[in-house]
Amino acid sequence: MNDMPRVLVVEDEPSIAELIAVNLRHSGFEPVIAFEGVAAQREIDAHLPDVVLLDWMLPGQSGESLTRKWRAAERTRNMPIVLLTAKGDEQDKVQGLNAGADDYVTKPFSTQELIARVRAVLRRHAPSAPAELLRVGHISLDVSSHRVSVDGESVKVGPTEFKLLAHFMKHAERVHSRVQLLDQVWGDDTAIEERTVDVHVKRLREALGEWGVAVETVRGAGYRLTAQATLSKKT
Repeated sequence: MNDMPRVLVVEDEPSIAELIAVNLRHSGFEPVIAFEGVAAQREIDAHLPDVVLLDWMLPGQSGESLTRKWRAAERTRNMPIVLLTAKGDEQDKVQGLNAGADDYVTKPFSTQELIARVRAVLRRHAPSAPAELLRVGHISLDVSSHRVSVDGESVKVGPTEFKLLAHFMKHAERVHSRVQLLDQVWGDDTAIEERTVDVHVKRLREALGEWGVAVETVRGAGYRLTAQATLSKKT
């Protein structure tokens, strides 16, 4: 099972939202629909999407105000956003881009063009080369030297825990199911059971000491590594 890019579709017209979702699904994406800003924020808090397709005219908060809000927050600052709107004037496009949108698609649009825009935005946000030194919050991982440190102090982790941590750090703030972790970390070893993931997550937390709280359990979904952890947070 490979991770499909997750696309949050924020659109208050159900027929348009479903049309977009169907085409995204057929093109190899995992679409999630929200009909207004509060629902969209809940989805983002639970699973940081790979890209957001955001309608300009929404009930409550507008797409423009949501874009500004997400750009101001550390966790969502670099989240790709494509605005969808019926406004076609050049000034409106400039206003949307100035708010922080990565791209702008005017309704009515072809689904083929929309998919192409989504792929182009994802390519622009993809790292140009694998990171050698990863940092998330208080945790650092050096890929080349195979070392892990917390607040600058070296810690010992086993080989599987190292691979698990590296995967979490390369996809920080994303929720990973046990099945996804088995596929991405353990690979083709089909004899491994899902419960094994829990055991290695526990070992990883113990190795990270007090900052093991950064590896969060998301009830009913899996695990994620977050830079927002505090020592008072329970997992």
